[in-house]
Amino acid sequence: MSKSITLNGAPHRSAAATIADLVRELELVPEKVAVERNGAIVPRSTLAEAPLAEGDTLEIVHFVGGGDHAEDSWTVAGRTFRSRLIVGTGKYKSFEQNAAAVAASGAEIVTVAVRRVNVSDPKAPMLTDFIDPKKVTYLPNTAGCFTGEDAVRTLRLAREAGGWDLVKLEVLGEARTLYPDMRETLKATEVLATEGFLPMVYCADDPIAAKQLEDAGAVAIMPLGAPIGSGLGIQNRVTIRLIVEGAKVPVLVDAGVGTASDAAVAMELGCDGVLMNTAIAEAKDPIRMARAMKLAVEAGREAYLAGRMARRMYADPSSPLAGLI
Repeated sequence: MSKSITLNGAPHRSAAATIADLVRELELVPEKVAVERNGAIVPRSTLAEAPLAEGDTLEIVHFVGGGDHAEDSWTVAGRTFRSRLIVGTGKYKSFEQNAAAVAASGAEIVTVAVRRVNVSDPKAPMLTDFIDPKKVTYLPNTAGCFTGEDAVRTLRLAREAGGWDLVKLEVLGEARTLYPDMRETLKATEVLATEGFLPMVYCADDPIAAKQLEDAGAVAIMPLGAPIGSGLGIQNRVTIRLIVEGAKVPVLVDAGVGTASDAAVAMELGCDGVLMNTAIAEAKDPIRMARAMKLAVEAGREAYLAGRMARRMYADPSSPLAGLI
C-alpha cells in the first residue's frame, strides 16, 4: 500500500515496507547512506527491519566530493586529474620561481622538455630537485622537433629516462610561426601509438586533422589558440568549438593564451583544459598570474557547465516595464 512521506524536504509516495526497501527503490545502496527518521538516526544495521510508516519524515544523505556538488575532474588515458590547467616549465628566471608558480596554479601536470645532460657539470640543479615527479605528473614533450622522426626518438629517450608513456607530441613546421607540421605530426602519432605511447598531440585548429589524430591513437587533442608564445588569445573560437563537439577524447587549448580571460574563453568553449607556459613565465608577477590562471580556468568551466544566456539582437530589460509610474 502506498504511503505519503516527506523525503529530503519534499512530499513523496512509496509502497516500500521498510526503510531499506525505500533506499533500494531510490536506486541507492543501503550500506552507503545514512538515514534520519522523524529526527532520530536509524542505525544502518537496522534499516531492513525499520518499518516505513505513513507520515514519516526522512532525510537520506551520502558523501560527495567537494562542497555542494560532486568534484569536477577530467580523465585522459585512464588517469584522472582535478586541475584542468597544465603549465610548462620553460622561460622562468629560476627553478625556484618555476616551482612556486606551479604550486600557485594548482596544476597537477607540467610539461618538460627532453634535453642533453650537462656532462660538464653533472651535479648542476635539475628540475626534479624542485618539482617532485612523484607529486606532479611530468608530461615529456617534443618542443623544438621539426620532424616526426626526431619527435619519436626524443620520446623513446624520455620513456627510457623516466618510464613515461603519457607524452605530449608536437612536430613544428617552421621556426617563424611554430605552427605544427600536420603531416609529420600524424605520422609520428601513428608510430607512438603502435609503440604503446599515449600521445597528447599539439595540432592546428582544424576539426578534420583533429579527427585524423584521434583515429591514429591520440589520447588528447591540443589545438593551438594562437601561435606559441604570442599571447594573442584564441583566434578562432568556431573551429575550437567544432573540435570539441567532434572529439571523443579530451580537448585542451595549447598555445596562444596571454591572460586570464583567454583561459576562461577556452573553458567556456567546452575544452577539457588549457596548457600554457609563456603567459605565466613572462608575466611581471608570475606567481600572481599563476593564481589568476587557476581561477580563470575554474570560472570558465563553471560558466560552461552553467550554460550561458542566449545572444539577442536587441535589448531585453531585466526589470518588467509593466506597472511603472
